[in-house]
Amino acid sequence: MATDGLHENETLASLKSEAESLKGKLEEERAKLHDVELHQVAERVEALGQFVMKTRRTLKGHGNKVLCMDWCKDKRRIVSSSQDGKVIVWDSFTTNKEHAVTMPCTWVMACAYAPSGCAIACGGLDNKCSVYPLTFDKNENMAAKKKSVAMHTNYLSACSFTNSDMQILTASGDGTCALWDVESGQLLQSFHGHGADVLCLDLAPSETGNTFVSGGCDKKAMVWDMRSGQCVQAFETHESDINSVRYYPSGDAFASGSDDATCRLYDLRADREVAIYSKESIIFGASSVDFSLSGLGLIVFSESTHRYLRIESEIVPCN
Repeated sequence: MATDGLHENETLASLKSEAESLKGKLEEERAKLHDVELHQVAERVEALGQFVMKTRRTLKGHGNKVLCMDWCKDKRRIVSSSQDGKVIVWDSFTTNKEHAVTMPCTWVMACAYAPSGCAIACGGLDNKCSVYPLTFDKNENMAAKKKSVAMHTNYLSACSFTNSDMQILTASGDGTCALWDVESGQLLQSFHGHGADVLCLDLAPSETGNTFVSGGCDKKAMVWDMRSGQCVQAFETHESDINSVRYYPSGDAFASGSDDATCRLYDLRADREVAIYSKESIIFGASSVDFSLSGLGLIVFSESTHRYLRIESEIVPCN
């Protein structure tokens, strides 16, 4: 028995050594294609002026930290979830609450609007993703029509509908992502590869795209093929948990925000990190990142406690 255990340890050590060697060779091949730095290319582009953002609306109603929000495709309505256990659907023009749901647990960490605008999904410490249909009757009991779609073995950290209302992607503290059929609740595909909690995901912007990116506590950002369930690209340059990932509008790159107080830009075509965004005065981790509509600006939110949502105008240069 002792001999078997020793042999097993030697095998694991050998496999780890081989994996590290392959990683080194992969980095060498990537370096051969790295012929120019992003900042060198940017020197030939006209510099933008100082940015200013103006608050257009403030949506008040949550009793604790807002953990997640998502826009409806109509660019008017918003769904938000909070540490107070509530999920609220807002009219961002009037700031009115159109629907409100009290979840059976606090810490509703994920929410998403369906592409049609006719349903929302949410979940958190209950380990599952619930879908609620939305109706014009604001007095209707939404909880009565709740459908439990996804079930993980640990908390639900993120969710996102695909390009239809019929499928939804989820990420979980159990270290996996999963693709589910909304109608039947059937698991269509699971994605294994993260070594710790998966904290975030983002679907590729292309309507025909079949990939998404995820980030987690293992400091890895991974790009997945939804059809095969396989990881097609992986990036491990952060020094702490990755809290947020967001695709560039074209789908050719993505940004990540981490507890290491940096944001990073990865080019999927070059298969490497192309930029690091950091500042000595910023000591808190980045909790969320997003690109401006033009793709010229990267908006970063740091750790802080907010009990309301602010709707800000698109970034514009100062005069």
